[in-house]
Amino acid sequence: MLIMQNAGERVYMSIISESKTRQVQILNELSKRKVVEHNSLITSIAKMDKTPLKMFELAVSLIDTDNPPKDQTVYLSKRELFAFFNVDDSNKHSRFKEAVEKMQKQAFFQIKKEQDKGFKYISIVPIPYVEWTDYSDEVKIEFHREIMPYLINLKTNFTQHALSDISALNSKYAIILYRWLSMNYNQYEHYSIKGGRRQEQVESYRNPEISMRDLRQMTDTVNEYKRFDHFEKRVLSEPLIEITKHTTFNVTYEKIKKGRSIDSIVFHITRKQVADDSSYKLDDTAYIDDKIRQEESEKDLVYEAMKSPYTKLLMEHFLLSYIDLTDTAILSGLQKNVYPLYDELKELHGLKGVKEHLAYIRDKQDDYSKKNIAKYLKKSIEQYLPIAKRQDIDNE
Repeated sequence: MLIMQNAGERVYMSIISESKTRQVQILNELSKRKVVEHNSLITSIAKMDKTPLKMFELAVSLIDTDNPPKDQTVYLSKRELFAFFNVDDSNKHSRFKEAVEKMQKQAFFQIKKEQDKGFKYISIVPIPYVEWTDYSDEVKIEFHREIMPYLINLKTNFTQHALSDISALNSKYAIILYRWLSMNYNQYEHYSIKGGRRQEQVESYRNPEISMRDLRQMTDTVNEYKRFDHFEKRVLSEPLIEITKHTTFNVTYEKIKKGRSIDSIVFHITRKQVADDSSYKLDDTAYIDDKIRQEESEKDLVYEAMKSPYTKLLMEHFLLSYIDLTDTAILSGLQKNVYPLYDELKELHGLKGVKEHLAYIRDKQDDYSKKNIAKYLKKSIEQYLPIAKRQDIDNE
């Protein structure tokens, strides 16, 4: 009897282990998925709560943008759905049914399009048809034909982000803000690599500003949280804490006043340094091509920096160490952002002027700047060069 009980326990434990393994495999598969959407959809008003919005994002991740699905239809696994929403209780099937009903009856996007002398507003229920059975793992999802232009054959004005980031967010406002922040940061990454924008404009993409009016419209809070402190807590502070904790972004914000009231919000976005940060982009040929060009460009910059007389001068003034010479990010940053400014200073005051500048900033260097040497050198020359130019004009 005892043997039978132990055998039963082993079978039971084996089933649990197998179930957990399948769950991990599904989550690993979901972590590689990306969501691609037109920017108009991201800036639209999502008239829905978090569950339909997350379900929509999951369904969109199934679309192959290069090979659009027939009849606007994709097929989802229930196991994927439950793993995505992290539910494993006995009520998960009834909760799924409720979520589908809510999505079809209450959820729609309100998209604003420029037309003639004003705007045209389009309301679209994104997923009007869902079909499933209680005996099969497959769920059939049919998108509305009017939503498809915002999801397929996208060449410009689109954003892609990791599905795994969305799955970790648990409030509607966190999801809406994350999509909008991703849209801006994607543009920052794009133009940082490809060029075509002024530096100030590139920087504005990772420090995007939005008016309170537009922010309230996008979050569908025009008639909610009338007091700003309530709005700030529910729509800004709490969602951004969630985004910073669970996604690849670190986000802070500042309030811009006009008179006595808050007129706009400026967000500051940085991407966390994570090993698999861009794993969801690895099947994107445009991204891979850009990455290869970026790496080749960095190699060229490092090679030029190693040959540059300025590198030798920095070593002589103890501003660079031998360990720094092994850091390709430092060397490429110096060659790209600092050495061209040293060239300008050299043109004004000769190599002696560059040496005097380096001797001065060496004496002013503190422990923080030693850890951020490329940033310190860039900031120092950017501050000094206008002074040097004025001195040159005064001496004429």
